[in-house]
Amino acid sequence: MKKSLGAQTILYPTPALLVGSYGTEGKANIMTAAWAGICCSKPPCVAVSLRSATLTHGNVSERRAFSVNVPSEQYVKTVDHVGLVSGRDEDKFAATGLTAVASELVDAPYVNEFPLVLECKLLHVLEIGLHTQFVGEIMDVKAEESVLNEKGKPDPGKLRPIIFSPSIRQYHGLGELLGKAFSMGKE
Repeated sequence: MKKSLGAQTILYPTPALLVGSYGTEGKANIMTAAWAGICCSKPPCVAVSLRSATLTHGNVSERRAFSVNVPSEQYVKTVDHVGLVSGRDEDKFAATGLTAVASELVDAPYVNEFPLVLECKLLHVLEIGLHTQFVGEIMDVKAEESVLNEKGKPDPGKLRPIIFSPSIRQYHGLGELLGKAFSMGKE
């Protein structure tokens, strides 16, 4: 029997990502975000939902661009730290030792040390409630060769992304491979 848990923000997996942006004076900033995901295939788009109180919300609104940075498990403490402080109070790149790289395609920085990066130009803005959803058209995806499979595609087993569990406030790693999509269901 299922137990009602009420209206909550529970959905798995929820990625732990860092959103990169520039402030009004060109200062690079990152913030941890979990309310994000692919939302369109043509054009390729990703949506991130941010509270208006965040520095990144204002940066993305002003610069009309952002990056989505996918950290690997080894950066879990860094991801948590970046989510605990505001870019108004701390230079997060300096504090964490991460390197900001200026995108050549959009007006946003990305994190050099993270194995997978999406560079996005702002396409749509939707006010939802406490959060604003920013839909970014993905202009490029950059991946470290070490996380690519033999066909040149990102391999989640090599990438080792961080999964966030909002209801219990924990980080998890990715589980084991279950099977090949668009294939195993034909059996």
